[in-house]
Amino acid sequence: MKYIKKSILLFLLAAMPAVAQQKITLQEIWSGAFRAKGMDDLQSMANTNQYTVLNTNRASRSNQVDLYDFATLNKVGTLIDTKNFKELAQGIDSYTFSPDEKKLLIASNSDRIFRHSFLADFYIYDIAAKTLVKLSEDKVQEPTFSADGTKVAYGKGNNLYVYDIATKATKQFTKDGKKNSVINGITDWVYEEEFAFVRAYDWNAAGDKIAFIRFDETAVPEFTMEVYNNGLYPDPQTFKYPKAGEKNSTVSLHIYDVKAGTTKEIKLGNYSDFYIPRIKWTNDAQALSVQVLNRHQNNLDLIFVDANSGVAKVVLNEQDKAYVDITDNLTFLNDNSFIWTSEKDGYNHIYHYSKAGKLLDQITKGNWEVTAYYGFDDKTGNIFYQSVENGSINRDVYRINLNGKNKVRLTNQVGTSNATFSPNFDLFINAFSSAKQPTTYTLNSAKDGNQVKEIANNNDLKTKLANYAIPVKEFTTITTEKGNELNAWFIKPANFDPSKKYPVLMYQYSGPGSQQVTNSWNDTDDYWFYMLSQEGYIIACVDGRGTGFKGAAFKKVTYKELGKFEVEDQIDAAKVIGKYAYVDPARIGIWGWSYGGFMSSNCILKGADVFKMAIAVAPVTNWRFYDSVYTERYMQTPQENASGYDENSPINHASKLKGSYLLVHGSADDNVHVQNTMLMVEALVQANKQFDWAIYPDKNHGIYGGATRLQLYTKMTNFIKDKL
Repeated sequence: MKYIKKSILLFLLAAMPAVAQQKITLQEIWSGAFRAKGMDDLQSMANTNQYTVLNTNRASRSNQVDLYDFATLNKVGTLIDTKNFKELAQGIDSYTFSPDEKKLLIASNSDRIFRHSFLADFYIYDIAAKTLVKLSEDKVQEPTFSADGTKVAYGKGNNLYVYDIATKATKQFTKDGKKNSVINGITDWVYEEEFAFVRAYDWNAAGDKIAFIRFDETAVPEFTMEVYNNGLYPDPQTFKYPKAGEKNSTVSLHIYDVKAGTTKEIKLGNYSDFYIPRIKWTNDAQALSVQVLNRHQNNLDLIFVDANSGVAKVVLNEQDKAYVDITDNLTFLNDNSFIWTSEKDGYNHIYHYSKAGKLLDQITKGNWEVTAYYGFDDKTGNIFYQSVENGSINRDVYRINLNGKNKVRLTNQVGTSNATFSPNFDLFINAFSSAKQPTTYTLNSAKDGNQVKEIANNNDLKTKLANYAIPVKEFTTITTEKGNELNAWFIKPANFDPSKKYPVLMYQYSGPGSQQVTNSWNDTDDYWFYMLSQEGYIIACVDGRGTGFKGAAFKKVTYKELGKFEVEDQIDAAKVIGKYAYVDPARIGIWGWSYGGFMSSNCILKGADVFKMAIAVAPVTNWRFYDSVYTERYMQTPQENASGYDENSPINHASKLKGSYLLVHGSADDNVHVQNTMLMVEALVQANKQFDWAIYPDKNHGIYGGATRLQLYTKMTNFIKDKL
């Protein structure tokens, strides 16, 4: 090669045109072009130091449940491959192990019901024999193995059944189940949505008893949605939905004796109008734990029930001036003492109680929150958990002794770490991401956190994104004129010029205990925000009062007044942002979905002189229209707190609209009913206000399916470009 002087080479390089940066398109976002790789359905084995992952072979259009060794990360086998079973032509949707891990319960061909619930064809797979047996000719719900792995219980048609694996005989042990009347062992709509569980029954450790909750929905008001499909007439879908202040299901607790074939109701005490948000057998096979919550949700009793005598005893009481959150953190140790999490000192922390309910230790302490409880290692006496001790937008993994001493931080990168521990708690798989780093999976030591080996990364995605003009998400805090310090992030155009004036689109959710300002990798909305930044917009996100992970006082300040302080904070934050030298204060918009739609609606109305435009997707417009469990937790009932409901309802402020407003809803939203949008529309019409709106036929709260999301985000993008 001919020698060229360095100075001439630099001149030539400088004279070359810059490599064109690609622009993100909506088609790319919604086709999954930026989807990060994950470890699907990762499950840690209980009896061997191994884990399984559900993999997909796209070439053969098959699924495999593959087995890996924790210590080496090597794949040691494939438990099942769907290409070998014609019954699984639809693939594996999910799987669970029997307690001895010799069998699998496989769900296939699932039909979604509501947010968490589904019906499916379930199969019992014997790993050693490689045999596949269908559990029931009909699609069923929530099957689980007994403790000895000889039986499977499941729900069907609002009743409960037990299947004997050896004899293939099925016994129905509840008979009164009826649609929109009585449900046995499966939650009703509002329990599923707001207490986040579907299986309302549980096997004991001996496999001889099943505890279950019975829901009598008879007095619960019904809601009907019209589903249009392609038929000549709409199909009315009717289900029980208790709105705020209305009748809930009457719940009762029952225990079925599998051997005797008898069922008895358990008298929990002198409760009225109450919830049973959790049941769980203790390590004592004849002792059942039950959580009973009053309707205001500010008083919770943890009750132990003797399954033989039926005697129920309160062992722990938790009270709060606002509300008590329900979790799945209750864990029983070998001596039947238990781990419990509580906000009673102002922050969510871990506590250790004796089996009689006596406080033994507050294990974690500090002005920070425990965000996940991973488990207890009885070999070392260590508890493993995740917390925000290193900043409320970050997550780290820790271990600490049961006595609250010898705390060790096991993750050292700044961002979000989430752990899956090996059965012996010697190792954990850490899924780490940050706003700058797509998720990486590493094997780490549970002793000191040191990385043993990298499992998987998303370097290909990172390389791909380098070809796009994607700016860095900037984290900061905003202090409002009222003195409230709020977490925030900003996305500015990659070619940001501080001497220019930019329009700003604010995004938020703002619901109680939620968090949108997190140091974690992108979701699909982030890519949309990057796309908008390429069009010259600044995107901002502010977590106001009422959001989570900054202590109970910050979160619960909104109690009885949803939509007051959160809206104040978004308006006040917009005023602060509007004073930035590079922001055009006349061009600030806001958008949100669900609770965020409620918020953006209130902001464009109560902050009419601050916000130029707003988009509200699937918004609540009056909390009177929403369900009892969620709404009353934060608002009490409309009968008790009418002003709290009405003063912060967007419907009652429709006359204040000045800016541009886009209202979006799915007609088959079983969660936030389209009624919210219809009555908001009527209020705007009667106030003689002009606005834009879109209804998506037969779409639920998520508004997706086919090209739906692409069309919706195209609509919202065009609205922003036209109005902001």
